[in-house]
Amino acid sequence: MTPSISIVMPAKNEALALRGLLPRVRALLPEAELIVVDDGSRDDTAAVARDAGAQVVRVPYSMGNGAAIKRGARAASGQILVLMDADGQHDPALIPRLLCKLDEGYDMAVGARDRAGQASAGRSLANGLYNRIASWMTAFRIQDLTSGFRAVRAPQFREFLHLLPNGFSYPTTITMAFLRSAYAVAYVPVPVAPRIGRSHIRPLRDGLRFLLIIFKIATLYSPLKLFAPTALGFLLGGLGYYAYTYSTTGRFTNMGTVMLTVSVLVFMIGLVAEQITAMTYARSRD
Repeated sequence: MTPSISIVMPAKNEALALRGLLPRVRALLPEAELIVVDDGSRDDTAAVARDAGAQVVRVPYSMGNGAAIKRGARAASGQILVLMDADGQHDPALIPRLLCKLDEGYDMAVGARDRAGQASAGRSLANGLYNRIASWMTAFRIQDLTSGFRAVRAPQFREFLHLLPNGFSYPTTITMAFLRSAYAVAYVPVPVAPRIGRSHIRPLRDGLRFLLIIFKIATLYSPLKLFAPTALGFLLGGLGYYAYTYSTTGRFTNMGTVMLTVSVLVFMIGLVAEQITAMTYARSRD
């Protein structure tokens, strides 16, 4: 039996892009459930979606891209969720490539953009940094940590809804959650077209938020990989400072004591954080 498919699109003031996108999606997957989550739009997004035969989940005010995805996932009835942006960047013709990976046994397939698909050189460098850090944390080659174009098995996705943030970093969280829970993730190279309309990402505000993702990745997936090297740094610094002060003044200073004490505290905090993380994911599986 062919699994049912729900296509979920978060949309905020995307009427212009949806006029061309929704008919293409409907022509490609006529049997799929098509859900557009109107995230507090001020244009005709909801009307355009309804005219195209999509189910509209209306949000009275903007809650964010992640919140729209969560609302759409709750409303969807399909066994497989296809998540894609409504700004015209994602080509519906590429959806079968993602679905083929699920047929091969993967739990989630992600469309991986190349450098040409990034909105700017700065975004490209930032995403490259995120990918490297996440790959180190997970011991798995993550090709595009922040891609919003993916196909995923609905039951597994819903396990982690309570972990997903309401903002733009939901792809990061769901990817790390899947890998932490031993769900198979595949990456499929995809081209990305220029978006239609104005981006909702603000470089300064969201740049600072994305910077915090680096630390969230560590604490979400495996805290000890962050805390243990930090503790080791304080330990080596304390020992080095002690060796220096002992050789020059013949005594053990308060600063050396503080650094060695901090190294123990940081390591113990890391152990506690590791246990909390394990319990969080165990809750997700219940």
